[in-house]
Amino acid sequence: MKKETARAVQVRDASAAHGAIEAAAMELIRAIGEDPTRDGLRETPARVARSYAEMTAGYEMDPFEILGTVFEAPAGAPAGDLVIVEGIPFHALCEHHLLPFSGVATVAYVPSGRIVGLSKIPRLVDAFARRLQVQERLTAEIAETLEAALAPRGVGVMISAEHLCLAARGARQPGVQMTTEAMRGSLRTDAGHRDALARAHDRGLAARGVERG
Repeated sequence: MKKETARAVQVRDASAAHGAIEAAAMELIRAIGEDPTRDGLRETPARVARSYAEMTAGYEMDPFEILGTVFEAPAGAPAGDLVIVEGIPFHALCEHHLLPFSGVATVAYVPSGRIVGLSKIPRLVDAFARRLQVQERLTAEIAETLEAALAPRGVGVMISAEHLCLAARGARQPGVQMTTEAMRGSLRTDAGHRDALARAHDRGLAARGVERG
C-alpha cells in the first residue's frame, strides 16, 4: 500500500490556470507602472502565462504514477548495494518570492527487492521541482516518495542550488550555493553510503560546471 506524502498529488485545470495567470500578469505590469498595451508588452501576459504553466507543471504530475512501474532487483545482487543517480539538473520557483532557483540533485537508494528504471528518478525530481517550493521541502519530498513507493533499505537525496532571490535582491550575493540533504534508513546510519552519495553529488556538480560551497 502506498504511503502518501503531504503533497503527492495536486491536479489543476491547466486552461483555467493559464487564463488566471495571464490576467494577473497584466495587473502586475500595470502595478509596476507600465502600460501592458504598448508594443513591447502587448504579448507579455500570454508569455508569462505559458512560462508559469511550464514552470509549475508539477501540479499536473502524480509522483507515485511516475514510480508506478517497478522491477524485481537482479537475482544474486548482494544486500546493501547502492543505486545512485547523479547530476540531475532542475529548475524550481521559490514560494517566498516567485523567483527561480536552480541546481543539481543526486538521488540514491538501497533496494530491498524492488528497483525502478533510470529515467524515473529525474522525472520524480522534476515533478516536485515544478511546483512552488523551498529547497528543504523539495529534498524531503523526493526522499519520502521514493521510500514510500519502493520500501528500500535506505534513501538519500542531496541538492545544491543557487537562488535568484539571494543573488538578485536582498543580500545580492550571486554564486552562493545552498546544499540540503535528506537521509532515510541505512543512508542515515551507514557512513560509507553517505560518503558515496557525497562523492557522487560532487561529481554531478563538477560535470555541470558547479562547485559545491
